[in-house]
Amino acid sequence: MKTTLKITTAIAFIWIGFVCAISFMEAWLKFQAPNITTALGLGIGQLVFGALNKVELFLSTSIIVLLLLQIKKTKNINLYFIIAFVILLLQTFWLLPALNERAIKIIQGITTSKSQLHFVFVALEIIKVISLFLFGKNQLKQLQ
Repeated sequence: MKTTLKITTAIAFIWIGFVCAISFMEAWLKFQAPNITTALGLGIGQLVFGALNKVELFLSTSIIVLLLLQIKKTKNINLYFIIAFVILLLQTFWLLPALNERAIKIIQGITTSKSQLHFVFVALEIIKVISLFLFGKNQLKQLQ
């Protein structure tokens, strides 16, 4: 059981690192680079966030498998992981497709109306990171 706890803890913190590096650093820094147009930045963003989403789906699936291995012994499903996973599903099936559609229109030069989707995405990223941190912290407590 300790091995699976260690692995789930490590995966949670690796996941946090990916999200923080991409969502809270790369996403806005790329627009600060010389000669990066909005269209180019959006195209890069689509690639990077698509890749991040695939990594997150892999990491979350890994945690689910490990939690299922643990559940017989702990009988504990962690609410913080469920929150992070539900957010990931919302992003995968609703938010990222909507943001991609919007980005494609902007890249094609089509005028779009104001949208709050980026603010929703950032808010969900913050909640996801906090949830993953609390999940990882709970996993660490079980190791002691």
